Amino acid sequence: MILSRGKTDSASSRNASGGTGSGLGVGRQARKTPAPASLEDFIIKRDYTGARAFLEFANDDEDEEEGAQGPKQSLVDQWIAFCNFHLGDYQQALAQYKAIQQGSSSPDGKLDLNLAVCMFYLGLYEEAQQLMANAADNPLKQRLLFHLAHKLGSEEEWSQLQEELQDSSSLEQQLSLASMHYMRAHYQEAIDVYKRVLVDNKEYQAINVYLALCFYKLDYYDMSQEVLDVYLSQHGDSTIAINLKACNRFRLFNGRVAEQEIKNIADNGTFGADLLRHNLVVFRNGEGALRVLPGLLNIIPEARLNLAIYYLKQGDVQEAHALMKELQPTSPHEYILKGVVHAALGQQLGSKEHIKTAQQNLHLVGSSATECDTIPGRQSMASAFFLYEQFEEVLVYMNSIRSYFVNDDVFNYNFAQAKCATGYYKEAEELLMQITDMDIKNQHTYCMILAKCHIHCGHPELAWNVFITRDTNAEAFILLQLIANECYKCAEFWVAAKAFDMLEKLDPSPENWEGKRGACAGVLFALCTKAQRGRPGGGISEVIGIIRDSSNSQAEAMIKTIRKHINNFK
Repeated sequence: MILSRGKTDSASSRNASGGTGSGLGVGRQARKTPAPASLEDFIIKRDYTGARAFLEFANDDEDEEEGAQGPKQSLVDQWIAFCNFHLGDYQQALAQYKAIQQGSSSPDGKLDLNLAVCMFYLGLYEEAQQLMANAADNPLKQRLLFHLAHKLGSEEEWSQLQEELQDSSSLEQQLSLASMHYMRAHYQEAIDVYKRVLVDNKEYQAINVYLALCFYKLDYYDMSQEVLDVYLSQHGDSTIAINLKACNRFRLFNGRVAEQEIKNIADNGTFGADLLRHNLVVFRNGEGALRVLPGLLNIIPEARLNLAIYYLKQGDVQEAHALMKELQPTSPHEYILKGVVHAALGQQLGSKEHIKTAQQNLHLVGSSATECDTIPGRQSMASAFFLYEQFEEVLVYMNSIRSYFVNDDVFNYNFAQAKCATGYYKEAEELLMQITDMDIKNQHTYCMILAKCHIHCGHPELAWNVFITRDTNAEAFILLQLIANECYKCAEFWVAAKAFDMLEKLDPSPENWEGKRGACAGVLFALCTKAQRGRPGGGISEVIGIIRDSSNSQAEAMIKTIRKHINNFK
């Protein structure tokens, strides 16, 4: 993004028609030579492995013949460092440039600049910044300062340099500006720059890859693949392009389809191997996450996010929070993930502070001008209102994107909760019955909501069945209380009586006896009035049987009263 990946001045002067790079690994078509015979041929073809081998071989020959030293040796060492840098071995390139600097008798601004660039790629931003005072003044220095200002948060300097790059007609400066738009999630602005550059420079085919990346970030996966195919038709072995194609496949289809695209190049030591290993974990739904992702935390930014997601799926909220607490979000998906982590932790710990942080992060995304009309933006706003317990507002946002999640169990689960909270029990019941994910169906909250919906939809026996299929524990006791009280409210007195009877056996408190007594009285009223609901299938004898099981002193008197008026209940 900040470097010229083309030839150095010495190489350019030998063949001006060869062209220069774009600052993003973009170059003109390599001229076809059956057997490269010079360093220039390797550099023009961007065959840096071949160039390094050529230099090392030539260097060995000269050492044997002449014992070459001095300026000539320094120049060869710089070319070797140059090749190592373009092969992605920044640490080796840095070590070589430092060795050259130590052997130099006078300050060299270009050498300082090369050192600073290596440090930048290694994440040593402050060290790189310290070298910039003595670095040679050229367009590369301007690009590097621009990106350092971004990394170090120097907004005033960043704004000034942005204006300078915007006014520049240099191709490399424009591409550097586009890359900054991309990093700041200003994808449409990046697209505008790339399209403008591509109009006059169609030979820079790799710009299609950068356009495809922007479309991918905007969720236009079909469009991303269409643009990407232009590049792949000429460079079918590009690791970065193949990886992006796999990511598009993952979004459009599934992980199995995506994996087919990269599995053959993931383990062959190719450039971008770390990225491919990372993405395979994602495509495989987290398989191997603990083995692969921790080692990539400081290499691939998304590794931290995906490891946090893995911990969330495993229910290890504390580990997810430990990964995310120091992260300062800069993009919508980072804000969303941080919000989700705080929401989960807040619910786990009962912490209002964490819930408030979650609300702020999610609301920020949902209300932003760039995200408010996107699917993630509306999901975020729905989630924020969910945490605010403003469920009517939740329904507004969820209804607007429902067509995209018809068969999504998680979406239907959340949608059902909002429907239930606002009294749309029939719709909530239908949504809950559509869910097939057993992890969701075994949740206590799912059982509570389903039971409540069954009761309010006139299916109290289904609610009772939900209870009897649960294990006997504290959560089952809470479910039983809900069934008892909701059935009583809805005049489903027989199921309420059974529930209060069970509660009294588990906890013979006055409250449970009073609930049972009232429910039984409701059953008697239903029998007298021949009501459609609240009546037992076995008649009055079932009511007497429940009351007789009570140890309360009022039970016998109630049975006597019922038998005295038993003819009224037949």
